[in-house]
Amino acid sequence: MALHAAQHYGVDVVGVTLSAEQRDFARARIAEAGMTDRIEIRLQDYRDIDESPFDAISSIGMSEHVGAAKLPEYARHLHELLVPGGRLLNHAIASVVYRPEPRSRPATFIDRYVFPDGEILPLSRTVDAFERAGLEVRDSEALREHYALTLRAWVANLLESWDGAVSLVGAERARTWLLYLTASALGFEEPGRLTIHQVLAVRPTSTGVSGMPRTRHEWLAAG
Repeated sequence: MALHAAQHYGVDVVGVTLSAEQRDFARARIAEAGMTDRIEIRLQDYRDIDESPFDAISSIGMSEHVGAAKLPEYARHLHELLVPGGRLLNHAIASVVYRPEPRSRPATFIDRYVFPDGEILPLSRTVDAFERAGLEVRDSEALREHYALTLRAWVANLLESWDGAVSLVGAERARTWLLYLTASALGFEEPGRLTIHQVLAVRPTSTGVSGMPRTRHEWLAAG
């Protein structure tokens, strides 16, 4: 995402992650592309970002790990980081059916072995947090079928590189991730269980101007 934004739209990008491995991998990709002057990747908590406001924020696969209790704080901080008229794109997995809070339900396979800190929330809860923080939701796009195809591609890549994966992390962990990716693909293929949404929101100006084109067609055509 950082490379695409810098290469195709000429923006300066700051990316943050809590994973040292992800940071190192991203920095290597950026150096290979010759974009180190345009893109900075940090090992940093998003709550510790305190520099001048940003024109736009893209949060990809993160709010699932924020959790229900911290979701209002997450929304408020993103609002504060944006300039008036700034845009937020929040990309996150969402539940379609009601799921009890993690402490009130038995731990699933994914809870125990893959994402022990994850909470899959309904889209309505995320939108509510954004609106309460002062953001105006302008669009939401469901990508459930797309994500099912992505998961199938990940399964195929893992199987093609199986020996290397086993040598890297061991057979038990490799089998755990193969099971997780396969089950997740089935979960997204079947309607009524899991989905994934990209929510576009803006921080309105003091006069109520959103800075967005009046129709989806206009801003897609301009993009």
